[in-house]
Amino acid sequence: MAAASGSSAAAPVNSSVPGSAVAKKTASTDANKQIVAEFITALFTNGDLTAVDRYLDPGFVNHDPPFPGAPDGPEGMRKAGEIFRRAFPDWRSDVQQLIAEDDLVAENFTARGTHRGAVMGETPTGREVVLRGVNIFRIADGKIVERWGRLDQLGLLQQLGLAPRPPAAATAS
Repeated sequence: MAAASGSSAAAPVNSSVPGSAVAKKTASTDANKQIVAEFITALFTNGDLTAVDRYLDPGFVNHDPPFPGAPDGPEGMRKAGEIFRRAFPDWRSDVQQLIAEDDLVAENFTARGTHRGAVMGETPTGREVVLRGVNIFRIADGKIVERWGRLDQLGLLQQLGLAPRPPAAATAS
């Protein structure tokens, strides 16, 4: 059925109109996603420890430090990058999804590298290690100001031989 003329139906919002509120919000969330993607690539894939200075606010708060005893603020992230690069020289972090809303960016990632240096007291195994995780970053004025994260720490410890692996499922005969 056709709409009657003079209908008060709202026109669809066109986010491609420059200056529209939706276009500005989209540009902002896209910029925030780019900041996070560039930071992760620089620090964890390229091993660039100076990325901490470029992307993290000096008052950065890490609500979930990457390892026990990690320094507060940006130095904790720098130390995490240093530890992973030393233990896994070919470490790379691949973003599976980046989802942004307002000043928050959620990152789902899979990282991997070959265990060639001591880490957590474990001597190198020469095996590939895979770490999966999820981070949420808050961005303000073009800098990362907060991070919340959950890493598959048990899976990492199992791959390093520091925690028992679950028994293999029994096969039916």
